[in-house]
Amino acid sequence: MNPDPAQAEKVTRETALRELTPREVVAELDRYIVGQNAAKRAVAIAVRNRWRRQQLPAELRREVAPKNILRIGPTGVGKTEIARRLARLTNAPFIKVEATKYTEVGYYGRDVESMVRELVENAIGIVRANERRNVEDLARERVVERLLDLLSHPAGEDDDDDEADDAEIAAEIEREFGTDSDLYEDEDVDDEDDTDAYVERFDERRAAETSDVDPAEKTPLPDWLREELISDQPVASPPVDREALRAKLLAGEFEKDYVELRVEQKPMPVMMGGMGMDHMDVDFQGMLEKLLPKQNLRRRVTVAEARHILFDQECDALLDPEKVNALAIDLAENLGIVFIDEIDKVVASDGKGADVSRQGVQRDLLPIVEWTTIQTRYGYVRTDHVLFVAAGAFHKNKPSDLMPELQGRFPIRVELNDLTKHDFMRILTEPQNSLTSQYSALLATEGITLEFTPDAVETLATFAFQVNQSTQNIGARRLYTILERLLEDLSFEAPDREKGKVVIDAAYVSERLKAVADDEDLSKFIL
Repeated sequence: MNPDPAQAEKVTRETALRELTPREVVAELDRYIVGQNAAKRAVAIAVRNRWRRQQLPAELRREVAPKNILRIGPTGVGKTEIARRLARLTNAPFIKVEATKYTEVGYYGRDVESMVRELVENAIGIVRANERRNVEDLARERVVERLLDLLSHPAGEDDDDDEADDAEIAAEIEREFGTDSDLYEDEDVDDEDDTDAYVERFDERRAAETSDVDPAEKTPLPDWLREELISDQPVASPPVDREALRAKLLAGEFEKDYVELRVEQKPMPVMMGGMGMDHMDVDFQGMLEKLLPKQNLRRRVTVAEARHILFDQECDALLDPEKVNALAIDLAENLGIVFIDEIDKVVASDGKGADVSRQGVQRDLLPIVEWTTIQTRYGYVRTDHVLFVAAGAFHKNKPSDLMPELQGRFPIRVELNDLTKHDFMRILTEPQNSLTSQYSALLATEGITLEFTPDAVETLATFAFQVNQSTQNIGARRLYTILERLLEDLSFEAPDREKGKVVIDAAYVSERLKAVADDEDLSKFIL
């Protein structure tokens, strides 16, 4: 019995979107991102509103549109990291795109509609993973049966077995009839292709002979007929106790045995590009697979490897592509999130040239962000309820320089603050994946225990803050350059030095960074 499509869509949505409260979302983001509470609260509310909308009646649900968000702040303060962590947290269709890679329709490059197609591809992956979990048990049962077939009739031994069986049949015929083929040279039947005629004549000859004639004196078969009878005679395989074989297979006794599989080789992906090709969402790859004949390769692998290959094959065979596509489109339309980074880079200036395309990108974004219908290879997708989150540094311009219509598509604006010295100290120690813990783990693989003292952390934060203020402000990314410079000698010498504990204190940090940090011109190139 097929499930109700509406119920299946609801289950898929609930599976994709975890029921997290805004407070829980912020708490999860706090584990990886320091500060920027306003930005965290905005996305937490937006995510919760997605869940709230799913609880509304269908009539009202269609009327509730998402409130798109525009995040404003310098580089390296967490705009992209919040989006990346949010994607993992919600398990909803999510893509991050760069506004700078799009061009106006008619110009060479990608058009903005491709971001919706990428969103659907992401949703396809989520739905396939969910549907695959539903058929895994049945797929495993089928894999066991196919492995039993392979072990009962090993494909890799077919040729050797056939040769052995033919030799056994030939020996039996020689014992019965001898090997001399000259007796038939004077017979009336001269066409050796007429096997039936020779068999009939042979039967008549044998019927006239008595059973007490010595086998060596019996009428022999010609060599060519003997070979043809050998090739046509079926050989009975010895019976196989399938249940005993199953018990051994499940016990893992055949994991290192070899079997031969037929694996379908798919054609190489078709890469097509050029002016005007991006908007043509034709499934050339699918068309090519239908036109070209399927190529099956025989691979000799262990049972352990075969189990994984067969499991993937059975899961794919059990999935309904039409159902997957329908659920993915519904998921992308209702829960999809598109993060558009570097939105400030498409603001047109007073110059010419590329600014024409930049202004055109803004115009093309208008219908996408509000609502429109995009054709994809899986079907038509509406963007009415897709949540768009845009971000930009706006160093050389401001949000008001965007087209007024586009500004109106992002009603919620959140400003992210510059990082302070205290923020740098927290970034170095508080997050679950803090930089100090990452470097400690890396050097631990060499047998070196790395320890950062509190005064070392404070000194590192001071250097990072000062360099950001005196040169280009790159936010938390400055910590990567500083730590790499700090630990360069230790990382190089780690395999050769004595194993043990290394303490990084304020004196150690100052000794290696002070000279570079004080020289502003040098710090531009090194830090």
